[in-house]
Amino acid sequence: MTMSAPPPWESQQPVQPIWDRTVHRGPGVANVLLVVIAALVLVLLAWFLSSSLGGGALVLSGILALIPLSICIAGLMWIDRWDPEPRGALWFAFLWGAGISVVAALLLGSYVTELLSLALASTSPDVIGPVLQAPLVEEIAKGLGVLVLVFSRRSHFDGPVDGIVYAGMVGAGFAFTENILYFGAAALDGGGLGGLVSVFVIRGLFSPFAHVMFTAALGVVLGLAVARSGTRYIFPAFIVGLVPAIAGHMLWNGGLLVLFTDFFEFYFLIQLPLFLAALASIVALRRAERRVTEDRLGGYAAAGWFTAQEVHMLATRGGRSQALGWARRFGRQRSMKAFIRAATRLAFTRQRIIAGHDLQLNIEREHLLLADVTRLRRELLTTAAANTGV
Repeated sequence: MTMSAPPPWESQQPVQPIWDRTVHRGPGVANVLLVVIAALVLVLLAWFLSSSLGGGALVLSGILALIPLSICIAGLMWIDRWDPEPRGALWFAFLWGAGISVVAALLLGSYVTELLSLALASTSPDVIGPVLQAPLVEEIAKGLGVLVLVFSRRSHFDGPVDGIVYAGMVGAGFAFTENILYFGAAALDGGGLGGLVSVFVIRGLFSPFAHVMFTAALGVVLGLAVARSGTRYIFPAFIVGLVPAIAGHMLWNGGLLVLFTDFFEFYFLIQLPLFLAALASIVALRRAERRVTEDRLGGYAAAGWFTAQEVHMLATRGGRSQALGWARRFGRQRSMKAFIRAATRLAFTRQRIIAGHDLQLNIEREHLLLADVTRLRRELLTTAAANTGV
């Protein structure tokens, strides 16, 4: 029987490491506890919303809010494809945004509004609430969740793309709950179905990424700080990152109150260009991420840990697609995904070592990841040999 040609890396025998052991790592008690606490807060918030909106309005609003949430999650998963973040961390980010940050905004919003009203007595209350108080309180509340992730998921928070994903997930969670509040209020209002549809179209279809973009600005700054200096300047970076997050939120909320009178003029002149600029920046950052993977794995190849063919396979989209197709023939697609993921984590760990961040910790992680890629490679090649009779 004629066999299809194996990928070029299959026939290569890489240098085997002298340090090799399998390590099973769990998410950690502290990380699990964080997810549980955030989930409990969301449950309590859902109970509060049910009592204030009513069960029917809550269910209807929740179903409608799932549509823009799905759009946001799909976009964030596209950004996260190259170096996927742990699912537990993403769940925590979403739960923080949907629960803890909303509760904080609801509890503190009125007090901050009073303080701003006293300080800015000549400013209209219509401006103080949505244009000043909401961006200030909400972005700090959301940003604190990103700050928690910087420290609790340090080994998976490598740079600006990770910051975008984590912060974006927090923003998506916040928008989900806020949309429920807005949709529920519209459903109970005297405007009828037309009012609900209008609110849904504007918030759910025209600007589903608004909160994602605001908080992602903070995530980018934190990610850059982590990549360049480890955790030494995280708190100053947090303060700096809040500036574009709050400013963008203020512009978004205040555009129709201060700058424009027509929604579509504001949307096409301000909101849409901001979204396109953010998208272009994300594409550039993802390309930089791929270059880091290729460069760092190239260093391991020079030391004998990978072949040049493996580096091409692991550091290009085409190579990954080919490798996954090859592994699928032997029922080892999951192992290949794990191999790609471990190698990518290895590349970013090496990047942190080169930058001098947490050297002892990252060298230990490097050893663990080298053991993982060696074990997974062996499993893949053994399975391939058994199925091809080599």
